[in-house]
Amino acid sequence: LGVVKSVGADGEEVPAGTQGDVYFADGPKFEYHNDPEKTRQAYNNKGWATLNDIGWVDEEGYLYLTDRKSFMIISGGVNIYPQEIENHLITHPDVEDAAVFGAPDDEMGERVVAVVHPKAGVVVDEQFSEKLRKFVRDALGGVKCPQQFDFRSELPREPTGKLMKRLLKAEYEAAHRTQKDVVSRCASLS
Repeated sequence: LGVVKSVGADGEEVPAGTQGDVYFADGPKFEYHNDPEKTRQAYNNKGWATLNDIGWVDEEGYLYLTDRKSFMIISGGVNIYPQEIENHLITHPDVEDAAVFGAPDDEMGERVVAVVHPKAGVVVDEQFSEKLRKFVRDALGGVKCPQQFDFRSELPREPTGKLMKRLLKAEYEAAHRTQKDVVSRCASLS
């Protein structure tokens, strides 16, 4: 509802074909239930509203969604959008499904992790990981290349087919907290 706008980091509308935060101008006002702060953050200084999607608008005014802002990975100060990596990974002939997200990293803030569901019969080993790493790096560059590849026989999806990436992300965050707790306890014993 409203006029779609793609907005850059400076808060200004970007030219057609340029990726940015998706906002809607001149639409009806809304608010989040019992969350005035979230409501405030949903509007920019022009009164445009956002649902925290990332995308771009073409010359004819069509909107192309590319990711959710909440899924953005910040690694070493660089913004990385996982949807682009997922879209590329699933084109590999040995990949059935893929989820890419940021996992905690003490040095870089977050590291890019890919959890891949390989096609039936694919041998999962370090050579396969390297093949996928090269596949992504050659197409998207080193910054977007996952530092970690993990493999599963299926990825968590809702009955509608929507990937439940938040469950994977939460699992990796919990493992990182547990690892930090163990290191902390060991350090206090010495």
